[in-house]
Amino acid sequence: MEKFKRSWDFRGRTLTVENGEIAKQAGGSVLIRYNDTVILSTATANHEAKDTDFFPLTVLYNEKMYAVGEIPGGFLRREGRASEHATLTARLIDRPIRPLFAEGFRNEVQIVNTVLSVDPDCTSEMAAMFGSSLALCVSDIPFNGPIAGVIVGKVGDEYVINPSVEDTEKASLILNVAGTKYAINMVEAGAKEVSEEEMLEALAFGHEAIKELCAIQEEVIAECAKPKMEVVLYEIDPRVKEYVNEHGKQRIEEAVSIKGKLERYGKIDEITAEMEAEVAENLEFADDKEKEKAVKQTHEYCVEIEAGEVRRLISEEKIRPDGRKLDELRPLDSQVDLLPRVHGSAMFTRGETQVMSITTLGPLDDEQIVDDVTTIKSKRFMHQYNFPPFSVGEVGRMGTPGRREIGHGALGERALLQVLPDEKEFPYSIRTVAEVLESNGSSSQASICAGTMSLMAAGVPIKAMVAGVAMGLITTGNSYSILTDIQGMEDHYGDMDFKVAGTRKGITALQMDIKVDGITQEILREALAQAHKGRMEILDNMETAISEPRDHVSEYAPKFVIFQIPSDKIRDVIGTGGKTINQIIEDCDGVKINVDDDGTVAIYHMNQEMLDKAKGIIEDITRVAKVGDVYNAVVSEVRDSYAFVTIFTGTDALLHVSELAWTRTESISSALHVGDVIPVKVTSIDEQTGKVKVSARELLPKPEGYTEPSKKPARNNNRKPEKKQSSEENKNTEVRRFFKKKEEQE
Repeated sequence: MEKFKRSWDFRGRTLTVENGEIAKQAGGSVLIRYNDTVILSTATANHEAKDTDFFPLTVLYNEKMYAVGEIPGGFLRREGRASEHATLTARLIDRPIRPLFAEGFRNEVQIVNTVLSVDPDCTSEMAAMFGSSLALCVSDIPFNGPIAGVIVGKVGDEYVINPSVEDTEKASLILNVAGTKYAINMVEAGAKEVSEEEMLEALAFGHEAIKELCAIQEEVIAECAKPKMEVVLYEIDPRVKEYVNEHGKQRIEEAVSIKGKLERYGKIDEITAEMEAEVAENLEFADDKEKEKAVKQTHEYCVEIEAGEVRRLISEEKIRPDGRKLDELRPLDSQVDLLPRVHGSAMFTRGETQVMSITTLGPLDDEQIVDDVTTIKSKRFMHQYNFPPFSVGEVGRMGTPGRREIGHGALGERALLQVLPDEKEFPYSIRTVAEVLESNGSSSQASICAGTMSLMAAGVPIKAMVAGVAMGLITTGNSYSILTDIQGMEDHYGDMDFKVAGTRKGITALQMDIKVDGITQEILREALAQAHKGRMEILDNMETAISEPRDHVSEYAPKFVIFQIPSDKIRDVIGTGGKTINQIIEDCDGVKINVDDDGTVAIYHMNQEMLDKAKGIIEDITRVAKVGDVYNAVVSEVRDSYAFVTIFTGTDALLHVSELAWTRTESISSALHVGDVIPVKVTSIDEQTGKVKVSARELLPKPEGYTEPSKKPARNNNRKPEKKQSSEENKNTEVRRFFKKKEEQE
C-alpha cells in the first residue's frame, strides 16, 4: 500500500490526512494532523457476526498525557481508567456514527482514537471524530458515511468554527454539532441563556463547515478506500413472525395503550413469555440451539410489534401511550428541604420520573482536580448523576458510574454552570448529586430541575432558575410528530432524543441524538419552540416550591468571610514553612483558610466567632498604619519624657510627653502606666524605617487662643558651645534606641 498524504486549509488551520504507513494491520487507519494536534484513528471489525440483538460498536478516545507534555498523576504514573473527558468524547463520537450502520449489522466494530499530540487551540475531540469517520470509510467495514463534527463558538456577534481557548472563555455559546453533508444528526451545547434563534443560526453555520469536512473525506476515500466486506444482515425467522402475528400481535398492541408504566410493561412481558413458550413448543427445530435462537427471536419480534404500535399511534392517531397530547407534559411536583442535615435538598417529579438532588458546599480547596489533556485542571462545580437499578424496578449492577451516568451528569453540569455565581461572589466549591428514585424517561432533565431547586435551597445565589425537558420525534415517510416530555417507551422506539435546558431568558444546554440519518432545520425550529413552551410550564411549577435563592446558607454549611490583604503581606500570613497560618488554624478551632495570589483571603468555619477571630488575627498581621488613623492604643512602656504604645498587634508607636495634652505635662510617667488604654492619632511615619509617631492631644479640643510655646534661643559667647540635640532629634534618638532594644530582645 502506497503512503497517502495530503493537506487542506480548513478555516485558517492546516488539516492533514495520512494513510498507508501507520497501523496498516487495522481494518482502516488514518493519521490526522490539525496544526499541532495529532490523532491516530483506527477502525477494525470482526468478519463474523455476533449472536446479539444489538450492534456491538465500541468507540474509544485514548488520552496520552505525553500529548500535552505531562506525566500522569497517581501512584503508578501511567494512564489508567479513562477520564471523564475521554469518556464524554468517546460518546460524542459514537452518537453520530452509530445510526449510519445498516439495520441488522451485527459484526463487532471497534474504533480507537489515540491522542498523540494536543494543540489546545486545535480541537483534538473534533479531529478524532473526523478521523473515526475516515478510518471507517477507508476500511473494509460497511458504513454509510462520512460524517464530521465541529465546535461552533459565538464570540461577541460572530460565530467561530473550532474556537481557540481564549475565544472559548469569552464565548456566550459553545456548540458541538455533527452530521453528514445532508443533515445534522448530533448536537451538544452549553450557552449563557441564548435564544432559540441564535441556536439555530449556530447550527446552520456549523453544518456548512461539516459539509467542507465531508468533502475532504470523500477525496481521501476516492484514493484510499478498501473494498467492503460481505456481511449477512441479521433477520428474524419468518416462521417466528408468522406465529406471533397470528397469536400475540393484537394483544401486544392493546397492551401498549395501558397508561401505567409497570402495568403496561408487565402485561407486555406476560404476553411475550407466552409467545416464547408457544413458539418453542409448536414449531419444529433441527436441534436445541435452533430452538433457543427462535425463542430469543420471538422476544425480539414482540418488541418490534410494541415499537411499531407506539409509532403508529403517535404518527397516525396522534395518541401517546399514556393518553397525552403531543405537546403535553406529565403531572409535575416540586419540593424542597426534604433532608434536614444536608446543605440543600429538593425533589422533582414528572409523571413516573422522580429525582432528588442534594447540594453540598465546601471551601474552594475542595474543588475537583482534573487530570486529562485539556487545559482545565480543576472544577469548582460538580453535578453528579446516579441511576440505581431500583429506579426502574430491576435488580442490577451498582458501583462506579457508567458512560451513561457520566454523560447525563455532564449535561446537567453544563446546564447549571451557566447560572452559578463566580467564586468572588460566592467562594465555595459546590457539588450537586442527583439520585434518580424513579425513571420513565427524561431523568437527566429532571435532575436539572431538582438541582436548580437544591442550589436555591442551599443559599447559592444563582442568576436564574433552570429547567429541562426532553423532546422526541416520530417520522413516517414525509410526515413527522414532535413530542414534549418523552417517556421511556417513546425515547426507546422514537427517532430522536432532544434535550433542551434553560431559563426563562434562554437556553443553557442542549443535547440531541437521533436514530435516523439526519433532521432538517424545520424540525429543529419546531422542536425548540415546543421545548420553550414546556420549559415555561415546568419553571412555573418549580417556583411554587421555591421562587428565589435563600439569602443564607444552612446552619450545617461552613460559613465564610472574604476580604483583601496587600499581596506583599501574603508571606507574613503564611509564615516560614506555613508556621503562622497553621498557628491561626489551630488557635481558631480548625478554620479553613484560602489565600489567593492577588491577596484575596477566604476563611471557612461553622462558627461565626471563629471566623471573626481568624480574620482579626490576619488583619493585625497585615495591617499598615497610615497618617491620620486613630487607634485605642495600649501603653507598653513608659519613660521620663515619652511612652511606647501598641496601636495593633505587631506595631508600636512613640507618644512623646509633648503630645499627651495641650497643656504642659511635667512627667509622662505620672499620667500613664503600662496597660493603660489611650486614644491616639498617627501623626507621622518614617519613610525609611517605618517607625510610627502618635499624638493623644490631637484628639482633644484645642484650648481657645492656644499658641505653641516659643523655644529658648541658644546662648552666644566666644566659646563654641557644645552641640545639643533638639527636642525632635531627642525623640528620634529615643525611638531608634527603643526599637533597637525590642529587635535585640526578639
